[in-house]
Amino acid sequence: MSDPDGEERPSRFTGTPRELVLRIAEIIADTPASNTLVLDIQALSSFADYFVICSGDNERQLRAIARDVTEQLADQEVRPGRTEGAADSGWIVLDYGDAIVHIFNVDQRAFYRLEALWAEAPTLLSIQ
Repeated sequence: MSDPDGEERPSRFTGTPRELVLRIAEIIADTPASNTLVLDIQALSSFADYFVICSGDNERQLRAIARDVTEQLADQEVRPGRTEGAADSGWIVLDYGDAIVHIFNVDQRAFYRLEALWAEAPTLLSIQ
């Protein structure tokens, strides 16, 4: 697809929520993130279908993970409806509607224990 200047533009992401969350996990796999989980919360939640939870070791890594996800999805014209948190707080949330991405530092992840809170949710994908 081309824009009015004739520049090649990526096409809009038109996949399913499952395909979106797998694309997010694929992007995260190429970052410094560790212990990435994709939880299928469809049967347990009315506000989203999937959680992606990952960790970074420091503020720089948290920023890099969030930047890579948002930039690579923006290339496919997919943008978060809302972004919350900051690297210096230890928790960044990217809300893509059906997929919510939680990027934690190790201490915040251990404190909030989202995996334990959503223990009934099946794990779609786990990347160590």
